Amino acid sequence: MRIAAAALVLLCGGPIPAAAETPVVDAARAGDAAAVRALIASRADVNQASGDASTALHWAAHRNDLAMADALLKAGARVNAVTDLGVTPLYLACTNHSAPMVSRLLEGGADANLTLPNGETPLMNCARTGDATAVRALLARGARVDARESAHQQTALMWAAAERHPAVVAALVAAKADVRARSSAYSQVVTSEVTQRAGRETLNYSVRRGGSTPLLFAARSGDAESARLLLDAGADVNDGMADGLPALTLAAYSGHGAVAKVLIDRGADVNAAAIGFTALHAAVLRSDVALVQALLARGASPNAAMTKGTPMRRTSQDFDLPAALIPSTPFLLAARFLEPEILRALKAGGADAGATMRDGTTSLMLAAGVGASATQDRRGVALIDGGRAAGEDLVLRTVDALLEIGAAPAAVNQAGETALHAAAAAGLDRVVSRLVVAGAQVNVKDGRGRSPLSLIVKREDRKATADLLRSFGAVE
Repeated sequence: MRIAAAALVLLCGGPIPAAAETPVVDAARAGDAAAVRALIASRADVNQASGDASTALHWAAHRNDLAMADALLKAGARVNAVTDLGVTPLYLACTNHSAPMVSRLLEGGADANLTLPNGETPLMNCARTGDATAVRALLARGARVDARESAHQQTALMWAAAERHPAVVAALVAAKADVRARSSAYSQVVTSEVTQRAGRETLNYSVRRGGSTPLLFAARSGDAESARLLLDAGADVNDGMADGLPALTLAAYSGHGAVAKVLIDRGADVNAAAIGFTALHAAVLRSDVALVQALLARGASPNAAMTKGTPMRRTSQDFDLPAALIPSTPFLLAARFLEPEILRALKAGGADAGATMRDGTTSLMLAAGVGASATQDRRGVALIDGGRAAGEDLVLRTVDALLEIGAAPAAVNQAGETALHAAAAAGLDRVVSRLVVAGAQVNVKDGRGRSPLSLIVKREDRKATADLLRSFGAVE
């Protein structure tokens, strides 16, 4: 989908050495309309080509100079001339989002189905750039509505949805474009978290990728209006990608609550979990309180547990739900990610506030920071890569929400850790006070025999926290 950009580098990057004199091309490249007219009047060859085979008509289309293009066509310019990259003037007119130029070239005999070497058609390019008038003009001249490019077997309708062009989607749907067409699927090797730590290639595994339909492209891009149009035309509301990721979860995971709500209203399965987690998990990941409420209102289970994590080739700044979070419920995720309003919404929707991780870690422990990294934010993004460390205000608000719901401040996990251990280690003095007042035990020891005070007593940067614990009767 990026050949157009490469073509323009060659076409418009400056003077290009030529084997022969090309005065008409040079004048068109310079935008000198008067010189072009004078050369036409002197019967200069309007089809002369520069070193990359670009002609004056290519430059007129690139510059969107309709008068120049008209003059060249009337003088016999070849409307279907192609550059070394297979680019036609019609293709450039689509790149320019220029319906008038597209129409003029079609009137001059441009082939609406002449493709680039990769099978990309002018219709695909016009669909991507978003000119619905140009798209309709191409369709009227016989453009193949369901043509596919060769790399991924994608269609113009997919590109229109991917680029959020609902007017183009409407035009293509009216022309009977296949709303259930699917791009090619392929296998990709991803890396388990254990592999990333230990470098053991034997733990790599393959997952299926691709297999997108226009609706799935709309879900990923956030085009709610196109999603409505596609569903009206017969798209499957429960459509899924090759790896099982359904449109609803994809929309939620991509942060597009508006598309997700369209899918919910059209009857999407709110509890689909073939990918290993539900749309509700994804909505919590993306901090979308309104979507959480909409999903709960349609029967989404607030107690569904993750069974698989997001398969990925390497960690990055992208949102993900790694396997380390199994078997988190949406409630546990909301605690980990410090989402007090979502916690309240989930509790009101029937969430089990007593759910724990496999090792007995509770929601309150997660909120206080058990299992959190000092070098990453709560969603696993490294601080040096743009992650944001959790501020104490947010931690305190989340802890307060959990205590209001009935969380047990003295609970201990299998490692002997408590919420107070985590809050003390992080120097969250207000959280420490709130937990102790709520009933946390200041002298409880973890599995290694460490009390909250002994964790920090030798740390100069935690002196205030140590003094606070002592004021509550803590000992090492």
